[in-house]
Amino acid sequence: MEFLDSLNIPPALLQLLEVVVIIAVIWIIVRFIKSRISKRVEDTDSAYRAKKAMDFVGYFLVFITLIIIYSNKLGGLSVALGVAGAGIAFALQEVIASVAGWLALMFGNFYKTGDRVQLGGIKGDVIDIGVLRTTLMETGNWVDGDLYNGRIVRIANSFVFKEPVFNYSGDFPFLWDEIKIPVMYGSNYDTARFIFKKVADQHLLEYSAKAKEVWKVMVKKYRIENAQTEPMITMIANDNWVEFTIRYVVNFKKRRFTKDILFSSILTEVKNSNNEVKLASATFDLVGAPELTVKIKQ
Repeated sequence: MEFLDSLNIPPALLQLLEVVVIIAVIWIIVRFIKSRISKRVEDTDSAYRAKKAMDFVGYFLVFITLIIIYSNKLGGLSVALGVAGAGIAFALQEVIASVAGWLALMFGNFYKTGDRVQLGGIKGDVIDIGVLRTTLMETGNWVDGDLYNGRIVRIANSFVFKEPVFNYSGDFPFLWDEIKIPVMYGSNYDTARFIFKKVADQHLLEYSAKAKEVWKVMVKKYRIENAQTEPMITMIANDNWVEFTIRYVVNFKKRRFTKDILFSSILTEVKNSNNEVKLASATFDLVGAPELTVKIKQ
C-alpha cells in the first residue's frame, strides 16, 4: 500500500484497482474449486448443484467486496437508495421472483437437471437451471412419442409460484401407459388374453420389478396407497369389436420404443394363432337389401 501511495494514484482509481484484483482472485478460486468438484464428485446432479452454488458464492463475495470498498461513499446515499429501492423492486419484481424461484428449485425438490417436466404446456428435459431461467430441450409438439423436436425453451423460474409443475421422472421415474387392441367378435378370447399376457410379461416385467421397488419408497415417503406395477389385461365389448387394454409401467423415456416392441410381438403372435384370434378394423357389413323387381318389355 505504501508503494501505491508513493505513486500518487487517485483514490477512485486505487479503489477500482482493489476491486479488480479482489474480483480476479475470487474468480480464480471459484474456477479452481469448480474444477476440483468435477473431478472429485461422481454424481452428475450433485456436481451440477455444487458448481451452481459456487457461482452464487462468487457473486455474493463480489457484492460484499463492493460494499466494503465503497462503504465510505454509501452513507450519503442511504436515503436515496431507500427511495430508489422501492421503485427498483417494483420494476424488477419478475426478476426478484425468478431469483426466489431459483432458490426454491435448488432446495425445494421441484425438479433437477435431467428430469422430464411440463411447465405451462411446454414439455421437455431440463438441461440447465439458471438463476433467472430454466432451460428445456423440448419434446412433443409436432413430434409424437415424447421425442425431442430440436427446440430449446427458456422459462422464467418465477413460473414455479404461478402454475403447476408436472415432473415425469422425479421420485418415480416410471409412467403408466396403455395400448388398446381391437379383436373381432367370434375370436377365441381366452387365447387372445393369453397372447397379450405372454407378450406383456416377456417385455415389461423388468420395468415392473424396478418400479415396484421404487414405489415402496414412495409409499414410505408420501401418504399414498400401494399400486399394481405388473401388467394388467382388461377387456370390454363395444358395438364394433372386443377391445383389450394392456396397462403397464414403463420408463418415462421409453414409451414409444416399448409400444413398438409390444405391437410387433402381438401382431406376430396373432398371425401364428391359426386364426383363433383375429384383429378387428372399422369395416361395415351389409346385413340386408330390399328386393328388386325387374320388368323387361319385349
